[in-house]
Amino acid sequence: MANTYKNAGFDLTTTNKTDIYTCPANTTVIIKTVQTTNSSSGNVDVVGYVYDSSETTEYELAHHTLSSKGSINFIDGTLVLEAGDVFRLDASTANVISGVISLLEIDF
Repeated sequence: MANTYKNAGFDLTTTNKTDIYTCPANTTVIIKTVQTTNSSSGNVDVVGYVYDSSETTEYELAHHTLSSKGSINFIDGTLVLEAGDVFRLDASTANVISGVISLLEIDF
């Protein structure tokens, strides 16, 4: 079993749902933070989702309004993903939301 800490940057270039991270096969992931920032001069609504591959169901996780030039940790606590699960975000405005997701991959 290997534990690998990772960071991955993201930019929401559309207002469509965007896959931020997909958990690899034979892996469990612990997402610690999703640092998210708004570079625009207006408020932007952002919605987070988790697609649970074992149930083939998507769940809304969080709704936040990021203020102009504001930033937040998008998730309020630790988030666990199983193999095939996907963490997604969408924003009400394209090309202004970006960030970094920090996580631990546990391979088995």
